[in-house]
Parts: sequence; C-alpha cells; structure tokens
Amino acid sequence: MAERRRRLARDPLGLRRALSDRLLPGLVAAMALLAALALAGARGADRLADRWQAGAAAAVTVQVPDPSRERMAAALELLRADPVIARATAVSPERVTELLRPWLGEAPALILPGVIELHLAAAPEALPRLSERLAEAVPGAELEAHGIWVARLSALARSVQGVALAVLALVAGVAVAVVAVATRAGLAARREAIGVLHDLGATDRAIAGRFARRVAMLAGLGALAGAALAVPALAALSGLALPLSGGEVPAHVLGELPWPMLAVLPPAAAAIGWGTAQATVRRWLRRLP
Repeated sequence: MAERRRRLARDPLGLRRALSDRLLPGLVAAMALLAALALAGARGADRLADRWQAGAAAAVTVQVPDPSRERMAAALELLRADPVIARATAVSPERVTELLRPWLGEAPALILPGVIELHLAAAPEALPRLSERLAEAVPGAELEAHGIWVARLSALARSVQGVALAVLALVAGVAVAVVAVATRAGLAARREAIGVLHDLGATDRAIAGRFARRVAMLAGLGALAGAALAVPALAALSGLALPLSGGEVPAHVLGELPWPMLAVLPPAAAAIGWGTAQATVRRWLRRLP
C-alpha cells in the first residue's frame, strides 16, 4: 500500500499508462533517423559543392592538334610563363588513350590531340586573353574551361541540399503532429483524473508541466535510439560517397560522420516534445467546463 501511494504521488495522473513508453519513442526514433539522413545529405551536398568549385572550377584543359614535340613545348612554355596558371602538366598519350577507350575503343590509327592540364592561380576571367595568345603561338590549340559544368554540378548539389533541408522541416512538422496526437490521447485517457486534480486546485501550469516532462523524456529517448540507428547507415553511405567527392576513404569512416548534428537530435526532439505538449495541454484545459 505504501509503495502504491509513493507511485501515485510521483505520477498522480497515471501518465506512465496514458503515454506509452513504446509507441511514441518508436515513432520519434523513426523520425530522428530520417532527420539524421536529411542532415547528413545537406552536409554532404554542401561539401561536394565546395569541393567541385574549389577543385574542378580551377582545372582547365588545353587541346593541341598535331601534338609534335615542338608544338607541345611551345604551348607549355607559354602557359607556364603566364601568372594566371599555377601548374601546367602535359597528359601522356597513353593516359589520353585510356580515358577515350570507352568511347573510341582501341582506334590505333586515330591521331589524338595533345592534352595539357592546367590549374589556375587566379580567377578565370583572364582565360579569354590567354586563349587568344595560345592560339597565336600554337595555331589550332584550344583552351577549354569547365566552369559551366562546375556551375551546373554546384547548382545540382545546392538543389539536393535544399531538398534535404525541406525534408528536415517536414520531419519536424510531422514530429510536432505526432506528439500533439499522443498528448491528446493521453489527455483523453486521463480526463477524469485531470478533472479531479483541476477541481482540487491543480493549476494548468502544473498539469501541463507533468505532461510536458513525460513527453520530453519519451521523445528524447526515441531520438537517441534513432540517432544510434543512423550511425551504421551513415557510415555505409559515407564510404560510398567519399570517392565521389574526390577524397580517399579513411581507415575509420566513423570519423567522417556528422557527430555534432547527431548529438543535437535528442535534445532537439525533447524540446519539440516539451513545447508541443505544453501548448496542447493548455489548449485542452481551456476547453474544460
């Protein structure tokens, strides 16, 4: 009897039965998993866009038809002397053949142009002038910048980032709705007990606080479970995505995970649960006769 009284004192509204410790945490865990994937997608898209802009945007190629030794040497001398160019490297004919083999096959009789890879030391605005000088010094040589493709790839990455943030906002909205529904169900289940306590002088703030604390704890635990489930999924995705960004796969992929973002999920879910429960309970209590 004494133990029952202590439990009643700690939980006078019977919220342990009214608010399930399985359904709500499970739903929040699923949403936390989706939120973690969305955050990781936004972060990865941002890193890809920055890497493409910093790397590929600074890479320029020069094609030299009839790549004799003299013509290639003249082109390299002019390019290396220009302050816009940080590095000019001739691509070997074997490498060019290997890159074109998927499209041209072996093609032993085909004469391929010489290719020079450039890395810029300054903004690419000076490239048209350099292209004119190159064409005069080495007739037929063409300078090709990849800025337009980099801009398109970066726009694609930014679009992916926007979609990921929109998904995150949608998940947050669904979380608010789920918590509100669960809180209303708990209020309906404990309507009589709430009415008795309200008549005995319990304030709206005290009743809402008990619901909010219970919901915040369940939401936080659910988000913690969802974040834990996201770790292996994100580790697998990171291992697949790192080569696409031009980086080497590290020995420990876990070091590449967005740990600060994952750590924020449980307190963020608890805060959403607390605020939603407070608003839902206070609105419900105002409707009581």
